[in-house]
Amino acid sequence: MDNITLIGMPGSGKSTVGVLLAKLLGYQFLDVDLLIQEREGALLQELLDLRGTAAFLDAEEAAVHTLACRHTVIAPGGSAVCREGAALHLKELGPVVYLRVPLEELTRRVQNLSTRGIAMEPGQTLADVLAYRDPLYRKYADLVVDCPPGQELFQTARLVMDRLRASGK
Repeated sequence: MDNITLIGMPGSGKSTVGVLLAKLLGYQFLDVDLLIQEREGALLQELLDLRGTAAFLDAEEAAVHTLACRHTVIAPGGSAVCREGAALHLKELGPVVYLRVPLEELTRRVQNLSTRGIAMEPGQTLADVLAYRDPLYRKYADLVVDCPPGQELFQTARLVMDRLRASGK
């Protein structure tokens, strides 16, 4: 395995599972949200508030296109799959794993919708965002890992590692 990208909804555990997975594999960890903030000089929510969702998605895609790493677990924002160019670049870097978390669990985990920096249009709910993105996550994923309520994040990281090795990815 060269790089591994974890995709999924906000609250799916991409960043935390990513750090744990990187430790298990002896890889680096890269959080694309932090890269966007550094490149743009603003917090994610500020970018969304000041520039809007489309400009945010453009900035996210541009940040993803700068990635040229090896032996890294990558955690892009949940909206990276909303731009085909970004999603395809992530696939070029190595296997893409969709951390699929049920809506009820996402709702429990994500309490700060208006301040978290989630690319969604005014009036949209988490359910709306999941309904739109789930087919995209499935389209670009090489592997789907279900993350049921109560599963520890370390267990998820272990499962991702085991499933990737079993699949030969």
